[in-house]
Amino acid sequence: MITIRLAVRDWDYFTPLALGDIQPQGFRLVIDRVGTLVDNLASSEHYEGGEVSFSRYAQARARGDNSLLGLPHFLMRGFRQRCIITTTASPLTTPAQLKGKRIGVTGWQDSGNTWTRTVLREAGVDINDAFWFAGRLTADHPVVDRLAGFGRPGRIEPAPDERPLIELLKAGELDAVFTPFMPEGFFLKDSGLRQLQADFVRAERDYFNRVGYVPGIHLLALKPALAAAHPWLPQALSEVIDRAYQLWMRKREKYADTTPWLLDDLRRTAQELPADWNQNGFTANKRMIADFARELFQQGLTTTLLSPEEIFPAAARGE
Repeated sequence: MITIRLAVRDWDYFTPLALGDIQPQGFRLVIDRVGTLVDNLASSEHYEGGEVSFSRYAQARARGDNSLLGLPHFLMRGFRQRCIITTTASPLTTPAQLKGKRIGVTGWQDSGNTWTRTVLREAGVDINDAFWFAGRLTADHPVVDRLAGFGRPGRIEPAPDERPLIELLKAGELDAVFTPFMPEGFFLKDSGLRQLQADFVRAERDYFNRVGYVPGIHLLALKPALAAAHPWLPQALSEVIDRAYQLWMRKREKYADTTPWLLDDLRRTAQELPADWNQNGFTANKRMIADFARELFQQGLTTTLLSPEEIFPAAARGE
């Protein structure tokens, strides 16, 4: 029996697969939880597939790199309005107020930050309307290249002296920071930090009502040779992960006392979003894929405007 070793972030809905509560049919699945996405997944000897950045995958497709087969199965989705943070003392409360301001980003080409720049663009703040600094979020994060060749002197630069973005924000040297994950201690009363928008949930609900989707951030990918040898495998893998997600959500509703108000979050999600908000597959996500491709092009991350069919050719053909 074929074995698929999958490198994914520590998403809770993989628990039924990791524990064996759900078993795939026709193949063996080994879940390997990784702290960061595997950069060399296509050439890795350790994995047959895993979680990849939507942005980096689409950029590779634009360059003609077909070393990974991306599936329109989005392992990570999330609204980005909540990902703009500032200090509690800041007078800034809306994305429009970031025009002319200094903004820190944890990675210029990251999918999440690409979507967050969309939030600013919709508020009338284009890339050239702000000053951008890419760097590590906190001192606990590594010093690595976070510009990936997209820097522009005087507009998009590395963080000064590789200082952490949160340090710069608290020192008043940045006005806001884009981050997909909140820094440790963020939610404490004395953290000195907050989301830019006080009612970011309302902003996210309004966004969903306009566009009809929750943005995709990371997706599932396999090595193409494996899919060519076993054409049924991509769909089977996607389906078994969906089964694990559905089981975990049922368990979450039953065992909702892990935090005092988790039940209310589940209620709001069920009542304010359609039941299929997290549906995977090409057709269900075609508009979102097209919008993201347009953002990649308009933001200069790709030199050509890709169609959804060019990003996910096999899925578009029903393979």
